[in-house]
Amino acid sequence: MQNAISAVDFAPILPAWLLVALAVLALLALVPALWRRARGVWWRALSFALLLLALGNPRLVQETRETRPDIALLVQDRSDSARIGSRGAQMDAARAALEADAARFPDLELRTLDVPEGGNQGTRLMTAIDRALADIPRARLAGVLALTDGQAHDVPAAPSFDAPFHTILPGAPGEVDRRIRVIEAPGFGIVGRSVELRLAVEDLGVPAAQAQGAVRLTIRRDGNPPRVESVPLGREHRITIPIERGGPSVVEIAADQRPGEVSTLNNRAVVTINGVRDRLRVLLVSGEPHSGERTWRRLLKADPNVDLVHFTILRPPEKDDLTPLNELALIAFPVRELFQVKLREFDLIVFDRFANRGILPPVYLRNIADYVRDGGALLLSVGPEFLGPTSLAATPLGQVLPARPLGGTEGLAEGAFRPRVTDAGARHPVTQGLTGANQGEAQPQWGRWYRHLRAGTESGTTVMDSGDGTPLLQLDRVGEGRVALLLSDQIWLWSRGHDGGGPQAELLRRAAHWLMKEPELEEEDLLARVENGTLTVTRRSVEAGPPPEITVTAPDGTVIRRPPQAEGGGRAVLALPAEQPGVWQASDGRRTAFAAAAAANPLEIADLRSDPAKLAPVAQATSGGTRWLGAEAAAPAVPELRRVAAGRDMAGGSGSGWLGLRRNQDHVVTGVSALPLLPPWLALPLVLGIAVLAWRREGR
Repeated sequence: MQNAISAVDFAPILPAWLLVALAVLALLALVPALWRRARGVWWRALSFALLLLALGNPRLVQETRETRPDIALLVQDRSDSARIGSRGAQMDAARAALEADAARFPDLELRTLDVPEGGNQGTRLMTAIDRALADIPRARLAGVLALTDGQAHDVPAAPSFDAPFHTILPGAPGEVDRRIRVIEAPGFGIVGRSVELRLAVEDLGVPAAQAQGAVRLTIRRDGNPPRVESVPLGREHRITIPIERGGPSVVEIAADQRPGEVSTLNNRAVVTINGVRDRLRVLLVSGEPHSGERTWRRLLKADPNVDLVHFTILRPPEKDDLTPLNELALIAFPVRELFQVKLREFDLIVFDRFANRGILPPVYLRNIADYVRDGGALLLSVGPEFLGPTSLAATPLGQVLPARPLGGTEGLAEGAFRPRVTDAGARHPVTQGLTGANQGEAQPQWGRWYRHLRAGTESGTTVMDSGDGTPLLQLDRVGEGRVALLLSDQIWLWSRGHDGGGPQAELLRRAAHWLMKEPELEEEDLLARVENGTLTVTRRSVEAGPPPEITVTAPDGTVIRRPPQAEGGGRAVLALPAEQPGVWQASDGRRTAFAAAAAANPLEIADLRSDPAKLAPVAQATSGGTRWLGAEAAAPAVPELRRVAAGRDMAGGSGSGWLGLRRNQDHVVTGVSALPLLPPWLALPLVLGIAVLAWRREGR
């Protein structure tokens, strides 16, 4: 829009100070005439005035201006809390109505901005507004209209603009919301002990007199039957969670719904607690001394989390070689204490080339077998002593062993060979991916051994063999416990670097941790985890063949069935988007895994009410207002837009149905024309004529 504005302007020919000096001289020249009341004094004054006016060069100036339209910013909050229920549709309808209303004003440009979900930092509403205002001249800013639920988490102490900020909220005043606020949740717990969760159940938007009483809390762990507790509202409550196994446990806590509350999204909390073992107690019993005896001790002592009890039995009690008493051990072998009284305090029992020569009575060996069946761990590293009548396979302990040695001379095999990982071992976490292992039909790249025992397998999985098909490392589950049988006493050659060495420490570490049921070494397992909005289900199995279909149940009960992608090494992985917070369940038909999906933006769901309180300081500082769209989602009460002059009321009262946008009248001058009012050709005769007239008047 263009218009013209006219005004009188002065462009002095002489400097201003000189004009002032001439005016003073003219006044001094007039003072004597005025004192004498001489004739023609006023004509003389008029001539001086015309002369000074001519030197001031008056002009009639006309400007042609182009008025620039004002700019208003319409911001719509599209965070998760702003899309609860019908809020999103209500704000979309209000946005369309505001855009149509703003189109009525030819001097107004309406720009729109969407504020997306802000990750885990809450709603960054004011940050997005400041970024958009960087492209808008402040002289043209008419105002900011914010369609939001009021849950902004970056409100500054003072706004960076002075135009009116108006908040338009979905719904109606007086909304209430119930939430679970987790005060403290430990990420780890010691197996066999308990941890405490600290939380509070709070009702927001409720008068203090009504936010009292008790609420029912449902606690469920890993899909087990729930337990219910009564919790006081608004006060801290502690929940005891026993840690029964290693690995992650998913605990879901849900509070009963409050009548009339906005949403139940924050009525539940999900916590993942990883069970870890405090100190692993290992009993190592060494029999006949041999070159690899120190291997086990060094391996177990190198782990700071292992408490090792080690005994070396050099001779049976009935053997008497007349050794002086002062040269014998000062501490007798505590057979009864170890294998009867404190047996179940150990996490792992290791027999290294131990022969049954009467040291351990059958009842104690039976105790060890029962210990394994009830969940204990047993590892045997055997040599030639495993073949004769003193073999542990011929004792009650043989009932839990996965293989028995062949009789006669067939049981002992001597000669160079390279241990091989079997097909099942390539899928078992104990031997999968070992450095130097054979790939397909290729030979292993590690060193050779020179002795092993031939045995017939009775149960379990052969993960390594001697190259001729006889087992070398046999792993088995017995009842609730586990057994590992290493049919050679030559693994110490790898630790010495013989013939290139091998992964001796890694293999034995994995075997020991598998025996003690470390979760990452489970060979038949199903794991689920949620990271960055993605559910990853990992299935591990030593069984050959394609993996079965995975059934995934979302927190809202939706069921998804997908086949996992085989990745080799007995692993198959399925990845799905997981945007819903809560507990996700995955099953392959035999095993079930749970994963906790915390809210992607915990600040966003901490309060789900539409509440103008957080943005009220910005609206007050800029003379803005707050309006509600009402409870009717289909027909929101959209306020009318009005253009208001600067300095006037921009919002009216709380009950008014309009919001004001400031009229700035910013413009650009496109042309200027100047017309002299007293040009020289006119000023000279006027001044001379009046001077002559004054002279003649005074001369009479």
